[in-house]
Amino acid sequence: MSCLRVILFALLLVCSTATGEAAAEPPAVPGLPILPELPALPIPADAGQILPDLQQWIDAIIPPPPIAAAPLPSGPMVETTTVSPALAALRQAALPSAIGDPIFDAWPVDLDSYAAGQVVEVRDISATAAPLVLVPIRQALLLKYRTSDSRGAPSYATATLIIPASTWSGPGPRPVVVNNLPIDGLGRDCTPGYTLAHGWSRNTNMTDFIPPTTQLAVLRGYAVLIPDHEGPWMAYAEPYVAGHAVLDAIRAVRELRPDEFGDSRFAMTGYSGGAIATHGAVKLIDSYAPELSESIVGAALGGVPADYEILARSMNGNLASGVFMAATFGVGRERPEILARMNNLARWAATSPLKDLCGSSFGAVGVLMLPIDIAANIPDPLHSEVAADIYAVTRMAGIKSATPLYIYNGEQEFWIPAEGARNLYLEQCGLGVAAVYRSVLGEHIIAGGIGYPEAMLWLDERLRGQPAPDECGANGQN
Repeated sequence: MSCLRVILFALLLVCSTATGEAAAEPPAVPGLPILPELPALPIPADAGQILPDLQQWIDAIIPPPPIAAAPLPSGPMVETTTVSPALAALRQAALPSAIGDPIFDAWPVDLDSYAAGQVVEVRDISATAAPLVLVPIRQALLLKYRTSDSRGAPSYATATLIIPASTWSGPGPRPVVVNNLPIDGLGRDCTPGYTLAHGWSRNTNMTDFIPPTTQLAVLRGYAVLIPDHEGPWMAYAEPYVAGHAVLDAIRAVRELRPDEFGDSRFAMTGYSGGAIATHGAVKLIDSYAPELSESIVGAALGGVPADYEILARSMNGNLASGVFMAATFGVGRERPEILARMNNLARWAATSPLKDLCGSSFGAVGVLMLPIDIAANIPDPLHSEVAADIYAVTRMAGIKSATPLYIYNGEQEFWIPAEGARNLYLEQCGLGVAAVYRSVLGEHIIAGGIGYPEAMLWLDERLRGQPAPDECGANGQN
């Protein structure tokens, strides 16, 4: 461990916090479930290892951030169990900042009275979205709808529906491509919905437009649905939040335009961070939205972060560590047992302006190549009981996809190894899912480009009603 890295990281936090309002009292958050307090896990005095000693040194010299205890949330969605005021306040302070647009910021009144996928608000954003989409469109609608958080409590999400200018001339209703983009951000203005509603900004993600899935689908005559699948708390990398948001976005479109899309075929695609959302969605169809099982005809996912235990080995302490830390903070917003295991340095980071960074900014932190261990208050955090629980719940092991799958991954991937994607394919074959796996040349970026054309051809065939191929038996997996 380089002490210089720790000092640089601490300076980064101090500078970032000086420009923000970390000391402000966090607002009460409606709809936030209350979880039981966790017991303290002391660092063994005889550990005799560098990292535990460093963790103790960090908490000894860095005070906790000045977070005022906030009133606990109240209302019908709150559980009767309690949590310490300190952890409740930390969790609220770690949530993303408001961005000044109520459709993204405002918690809907009486949300618990809405059905899953029920539309709360609709805004026509054609004027700002059309110049960004580039190809001719008839309309772009920003939808706000009820969904569920990681524990099933009422929440909300947003999604953009893009309808082509051309009349659909194919058989049946116009199909819809669900484009699960890799948002990979912690701030609410990191989402594709915010960009399409407000125009290009410094926080716009280039992967919103490259590869041009939306444009190609529109030219094909398909409508495109783009969910902001991290939810209102921007729970980056939390698959249950993302899966619920994607499925409820489909419900919202079918409710909003039943004559046009009530009987449409829907097919999903997602790469990298978008594959997290796609993975969550396909495994939740049967339990969460069984009425969609006939409408969702397939899902193509690549560069698949299906197993965070693998990523804990491949992304920690190297150039990907900034993304890995951001994902840890994102999941911690929904699962505060993670926040409870953070030391004072990490709590400063989680409540500073860093909490609103978008994916393009994480590389700056990754240059320091800091291991996540320096953010914990327990030794060997990636092999702790808390980590094992997070690995298990986010892996979603043993849950069968309710739709055919096309899975691809770079064989030379070093940050998101192909092992996770192959294991997902083998799992789904064993569960009886019609699936295809493609090992493609390259690491994450090159493999994304090489694997993209065949994945899109597969998706197009599903939307045109062709039966999904099943290569599991051919590979001896069924």
